Amino acid sequence: MELSFLSEYRDEIILGLDLFGTVIFAITGALRGFRSHLDFLGVLVLACAVGVGGGMTRDALIGATPVAAFQDGRYLVLCAVAGALTFYIAPRLGDRWNIIPVLDAVGLGVFTSIGCEKAGLYGCGYVAVALCGVMTAVGGGVIRDVLAMRVPAVLRSDFYATAALLGGFLFVVLVRWVPQIDYFGRFLLVSGVVLFIRLAAMRFKFRLPASHSLPAARRWKMKYPRLKLPKE
Repeated sequence: MELSFLSEYRDEIILGLDLFGTVIFAITGALRGFRSHLDFLGVLVLACAVGVGGGMTRDALIGATPVAAFQDGRYLVLCAVAGALTFYIAPRLGDRWNIIPVLDAVGLGVFTSIGCEKAGLYGCGYVAVALCGVMTAVGGGVIRDVLAMRVPAVLRSDFYATAALLGGFLFVVLVRWVPQIDYFGRFLLVSGVVLFIRLAAMRFKFRLPASHSLPAARRWKMKYPRLKLPKE
C-alpha cells in the first residue's frame, strides 16, 4: 500500500489509532482495578482514568479547553464500554492477557506522537513538546497507579516512560531539522520508533538503574574509614 494513499486518509487513520490506543489503555486500567478487587464503578473509573487521563492533563496544562475527551464523547464512552467488558470477561480469561502489553506498546507510540503534535500546535517550546508527549502517553497510568495505591510504574525501573521520552525528542528533531517531513510522516516515524523501543525493552528486559540502600557495614566504612563497625 502506497504512503500517498494513506496520506489521503491520514486524519481518519490517526483518529482511529487514537481511539484504539484509548481502548487499550482503558483495558489495562480496568485490569488493574479488577486485580485490586475494586467494584464495578471502581473498575470503570480506572478504565476512564487510564484511557483519557493523560490527554486531559496535557490539554489542561497547554490551555486546550474544553479538553478533547469532553468535546468528543466517543472517548469516554469507549473507555466505559471497555471497562465494563473487562470487568465481566477478566474472570473467565484468567492470565490469558499476554497480547495486552504488545497492544499497550502501540498505544504508547500513538499517544506520544499525538501529544507532541498537539503541544506544538499550541505554541509550546521544544522541551515542553517532548514532555507533553510523555505526559499524554504515561499520565493515565500514573493516575491509575495512584488510585490503586501503588508506586507509579513510570517511577520504577521499567523502560516505559523512557521510550516515550525518546520518542518526544525524536519528534523535536524532526520538527527542528527535518521540516520537509509532514504531520503524518512524523506521526508514523515517532509512533513506530516508540513501539520498537518498547517491544525491544520487553523482549530483552531493558531496565534503568534502580535505587537501593547500602549495607550498614558499607555505610559505616564510608563515613568512618579508620574505625571498625562496633559489634552488637
